[in-house]
Amino acid sequence: MVLAVTISRQMGSLGNVIADGLAERLGFRKVWREVINQAAIRSGAPEVALAVIDELGMLGLAPSPKTKRAYISAVASVMDELVEEGQVVIVGRAGQVILRGRAEVLHVQVIAPVDLRVERISKRHNISQEAAQAQVEASDRYRRNYLRHYYQVRWDDPLLYDLVINTEHLTAEEAADSVCAAVRCSSSRKTIDPPGAAFER
Repeated sequence: MVLAVTISRQMGSLGNVIADGLAERLGFRKVWREVINQAAIRSGAPEVALAVIDELGMLGLAPSPKTKRAYISAVASVMDELVEEGQVVIVGRAGQVILRGRAEVLHVQVIAPVDLRVERISKRHNISQEAAQAQVEASDRYRRNYLRHYYQVRWDDPLLYDLVINTEHLTAEEAADSVCAAVRCSSSRKTIDPPGAAFER
């Protein structure tokens, strides 16, 4: 039974829209920045929460290592509790790493080509292609560095995910339907086949 889905996404990949659609289809609740807020409260580190939200580095915040460690620990606690509660779509915050190995969690990565993501951001925010390009590059760099620094993993490691969706030729609705189908398929499977079992039948 799938109790939670994590959504890791690139800026401009439609990941948040897909998360909304998935939550609506499954009757789950979507959790995004609530994780940041709860972790900040527990760790007593509001400046870390602001730094985490500030993907583009516009605020220039630099929390201490001790404060960061407390915050990261609190994020893990919040996510564990969310999974125990069940029926939740968790967006971002390294959920694919923190909850890795839990059979009741499905991990999804949403990607798209850089040029397409730049075009989407440019249209969404009514900014120039150059400004959109700078935002996309800064966001990609931040997310890569965040996972490497705090969790020693690569964001683009396919083994972190159960499903990778490229929205170049898929609408957000089609992508949400695909994830929903994967959740239902996983939830209906009563046993997990050992490696190679499919080839032995």
